[in-house]
Amino acid sequence: MSLPSRPATTVTVVLATPLAPDLRHLITDADPRVELLVDDELLPPQRYPGDHGGDPDYRRTPAQQAAFDALLARADVLYGIPDVDAALLADAVAANPKLRWVQTMAAGGGASVQAANLSAPDLDRVIFTTSAGVHGGTLAEFAVFAVLAAAKDLHRLQALQRAHEWPERWAMNQVGEQTVLIVGLGGIGGETARLLKCFGATVLGVKRTVGPVDHVDEVHAIDALPQLVGRADAIVFTLPGTEATAGLYDAALIAATKPGAVIVNVGRGTVIDEPALIDGLTTGPLGSAYLDVTAVEPLPADSPLWDLPNVVLAPHTAALNDKEDQRIAELFAKNMKLFLAGERLLNVVEPGEFY
Repeated sequence: MSLPSRPATTVTVVLATPLAPDLRHLITDADPRVELLVDDELLPPQRYPGDHGGDPDYRRTPAQQAAFDALLARADVLYGIPDVDAALLADAVAANPKLRWVQTMAAGGGASVQAANLSAPDLDRVIFTTSAGVHGGTLAEFAVFAVLAAAKDLHRLQALQRAHEWPERWAMNQVGEQTVLIVGLGGIGGETARLLKCFGATVLGVKRTVGPVDHVDEVHAIDALPQLVGRADAIVFTLPGTEATAGLYDAALIAATKPGAVIVNVGRGTVIDEPALIDGLTTGPLGSAYLDVTAVEPLPADSPLWDLPNVVLAPHTAALNDKEDQRIAELFAKNMKLFLAGERLLNVVEPGEFY
């Protein structure tokens, strides 16, 4: 993929996803050459901060849809994927030969780019970037919450309270004496490691390119997982959903996992073989699971995960925070300065890998 050419005049940015009016200056303040186009009547209202798809009941009239398509066709840059719909992204790219860059709202935005089935020339012409790193703090806190909750027997405490039982005392675990394996040492994994080291945990990590990472005691390649899972009291997955990561934590790895370990997933649900996970939670060796994501979302009503007493489900909400939209806009503004300077952008989706 080539670097962006330096625009000599105005760069037209079109809002393809809702963004509060009081945050839009973050885009236009990046450079005087930035022109922001938005028609709020053509965008679904947000139900909460970070609601990039907007109200699902919103519908455009045929005239409004034509106006929206015409607005997208004027963009040099799209802020968001239209309606968070891969098919609409494909239409927007095909209809606008001057489109140069699309900022996706998701940290794993590469999946939507892949689903759009764009041609090789379009993937070379248009740069796609993700919001990776924006959600690192909130997701890392959820991961640490899960490790702490498992160490302090949250499920047992809740069951005893519901039963009005006051049993004999028992010894809880201490995170500072535990080993935590983080699978994926990007922004989320790195922040998780930093927080866990505050408790004194031994932190193991897996990443594509092996090398030193702050706050991580050992960094390994992914092929070391069969040995690493047997050492870890907790395993935190932060990986994106790609062909390479699909079903990575499978029955064989689960069988090799240290008895009683807690499984935490703040990446993508497809990374874990869900039937194997359920079996591991019901018949061993797994102790508990804290899942912000599942293989199919919303989680089907008949999934056993709903009723397992050693499972905590967060409906893909652990990343959300009141400041999410602001942080994405700030990231976009930083990238806009790079774009205008003709330099490589942050969080570029690599064609072929879509990550």
